[in-house]
Amino acid sequence: MPDDKFLDISDLDAGYGRSQVLFGVSMSVPWRGGVAILGRNGAGKTTLMKAIVGELPLLAGSVSLDTRDVGKLPTEQRVRLGMGYVPQEHSVFSRLSVRDNLAVGALTSRDSGATDRVLEIFPKLGQRMDQVAGTLSGGERKMLAIARALLSDPRILLLDEPTEGVWIGVIEEITERLIVLAKEIAVVIVEQHLDLALRVADRAFVLDRGRVALAGPAQQVRDDPRLLQYLAP
Repeated sequence: MPDDKFLDISDLDAGYGRSQVLFGVSMSVPWRGGVAILGRNGAGKTTLMKAIVGELPLLAGSVSLDTRDVGKLPTEQRVRLGMGYVPQEHSVFSRLSVRDNLAVGALTSRDSGATDRVLEIFPKLGQRMDQVAGTLSGGERKMLAIARALLSDPRILLLDEPTEGVWIGVIEEITERLIVLAKEIAVVIVEQHLDLALRVADRAFVLDRGRVALAGPAQQVRDDPRLLQYLAP
């Protein structure tokens, strides 16, 4: 099994209508391990995630998954090929119970034990099965969103700000779960909490004005004196 390029992004341009946000972005994600995408607000992190999963068309460049070009495939086909995605917002069905949210996530799963396994990862959800998702705490909603994504049995999990609006105690719990997951699959995380992101990640990419400004092993990027410059508001 190759060890370096499960997801391969090459010279990617993307944006919204006539407004280009990303310029020549290239990066690769290995079969296992964590990759952090860092940058100040407006640097293009969420745009990059949407381009990877197919919510935005590419203006140029390519996205390949396991050597297959997926740049023109719709999101649902990318999910079937192994992408799991947890967006920053609207990641659960707020009017459905936890149980029903998980049932929807399991519709495409061929593994009858998948729900039990995600409840082992996030046991708090097992105590909330009949609770309406919209009444969960922010942290519990994030856990539910991640659990739903895992039910599709992804080979790569992409998370956009998984701890935004989450209490610090729950942030630690989510971090520990992501560290474990990154030993089994590829995990790509966009995150404002620098320490969290670099604990999960083996490699990091820093975006600045839609371009890759820094890239390398997580510790190397952490130690780079330019990092704070690229993260400053």
